[in-house]
Amino acid sequence: MTGTAAVSTTSASSAPRQVWSRVRGLLLALLVLIVAGVVLAAMRSGDQHGRLDPRSADRYGSRAVAELLKERGVSVRVATTLDEATAGVGPDTTLLVTSPDALTPHQQDELRARTAHSGGRTVLLAAGPPSVGTLVPGVRAKSAGPTKTRTPQCSLLAARRAGAIEAGGFRYAAGGLATISCFPSDGLPTLLLFEQGAGDTVLLGSSDLLHNARLADQGNASLALQLLGSRPHLVWYLPSLIDTEHNGGGEPGDRGFTDLIPRGWLWGTLQLAFAALLAAVWRARRLGPLVTERLPVAIRASEAAEGRARLYRRTNARGRAADSLRSATRLRIAALLGVSPRNAHSPTTLLPAVSARLGGDESRLRHLLFGPAPSDDTALVQLADQLDTLEREVRTS
Repeated sequence: MTGTAAVSTTSASSAPRQVWSRVRGLLLALLVLIVAGVVLAAMRSGDQHGRLDPRSADRYGSRAVAELLKERGVSVRVATTLDEATAGVGPDTTLLVTSPDALTPHQQDELRARTAHSGGRTVLLAAGPPSVGTLVPGVRAKSAGPTKTRTPQCSLLAARRAGAIEAGGFRYAAGGLATISCFPSDGLPTLLLFEQGAGDTVLLGSSDLLHNARLADQGNASLALQLLGSRPHLVWYLPSLIDTEHNGGGEPGDRGFTDLIPRGWLWGTLQLAFAALLAAVWRARRLGPLVTERLPVAIRASEAAEGRARLYRRTNARGRAADSLRSATRLRIAALLGVSPRNAHSPTTLLPAVSARLGGDESRLRHLLFGPAPSDDTALVQLADQLDTLEREVRTS
């Protein structure tokens, strides 16, 4: 009883420590990740708040250019959903999309369909590979470059009037489309104007010239006012997570939790899951095969045998118990007869050797050493006695 209590107490107390030692590394890594995310968010929250928002006076906001446009008679309307942005678009309207890459593929298709024949102007800021192919078919976005002072080197009147500006970001390849290319970077333009009917689409590789902090540099203000003030009405579209996405039938569709997560985060989560799977495989291979665990206390062999016997009896596993008795007896007899352990369980090798030593009936020996399972507990006890007698006879002969 004392030994049993000691085993239970030791097992119960060691289990929490083992669990803690296994998960503490993962918990520490998770804590570091959370703290790092909070710190980065706090560091960027001040400067990045209201980015490209015409109501924001922060250094990355765009209130300055919006006020200049209003002074010149251009109405500025802020939209945060696709319906608001495309409502009323027409020849007298300029639609500015601040984050085209933040739109879902379906929203990009809807935006292009609603503006393709409106006759107005659509300005896309920093449209990268995820969006430019859908919004302006035939145009490809190349890798982003540094923002620095660049000259127009094109025939666009607005660009020639503005002169040198701070341009950069994405570069665009128009293929065989009839476009006007300005402010080249490594041979590719950072401003691309594509005319379609009475309207046009402007691709601007970087949004830096619209920031409050950079509007007064070079010819940034002149170009911004000419691009955004060519029509009397300006719709300033700030894509947001609350934007209602439409389904194929045109009716508002319900958005789930995953729809509110930016695609970059979903891709990052998939990469982390794959890395965790690889780490699990690596750790499993590194630990090697299973080994016998050392017990916290010493247990007598008789107690272990008695406990196993009780388990066999509780589950009526007489066949399993008989196999264990016969297997152990065959190994011991084989050692006494000079038969190798490999052949100890082979009837064609072991039975002739036992019969030659004892001179008994080989069929009786086969039934005893390799026979069927006992039918009841009495037969199992009788089998154990017979195996003991056989082993004793072999040992003394």
